[in-house]
Amino acid sequence: MSSPTYSTTPGAELQHDLVRAGFYPQMVQDVLAEAMMGQPVLDHYVHLETHFDHTEVHRHITVMVMSEKVLFILHVDDQQLDDHGKDVMAQVSVEMISLARIASVATSFVYHQPQHYSTADPVKELTFGLSWDGTKRIDLAPASCGDPQCDADHGLNGTSQPEDLVIRVSAEADGQQAVNKAREFAVRLRLATIA
Repeated sequence: MSSPTYSTTPGAELQHDLVRAGFYPQMVQDVLAEAMMGQPVLDHYVHLETHFDHTEVHRHITVMVMSEKVLFILHVDDQQLDDHGKDVMAQVSVEMISLARIASVATSFVYHQPQHYSTADPVKELTFGLSWDGTKRIDLAPASCGDPQCDADHGLNGTSQPEDLVIRVSAEADGQQAVNKAREFAVRLRLATIA
């Protein structure tokens, strides 16, 4: 029996994109359906990344799904636990963010040969960021004074920065269609957050 989460046309398109990405699609669908508790998918964006680290290949998937009032962000990392890749573990995290809490949707565009730009030119690279003041990263370091002879404990200095979401999509690495999809999703998300 299919979940009501995927009963809409956008829900079926999400399932198609997850299968096409090929990164544990059934697991991702099941975890999302549980997190969404029957809310229908209204829109989505799937971003699959591959990183090479010496002799290992690491893949990550980030899935953003909009329902009527909530953005769900699912992220999956996998890790080989042995040298042959037979023992693998996947870590899945899901965050629910009220669309009303999203403070900004930022996009940064890269165009090639801007001196010849015309309106129909495609964006070659897009960085797409969301800020909702969710988790914070705190960096601390010992505080010091200007006296090089001082050995007193001056406590700690630090910074607190939001750990929100940034995705980079490149036509060269991901294909022009992936860049276009990210750009279109960013526009729709921006509209949903101000609605």
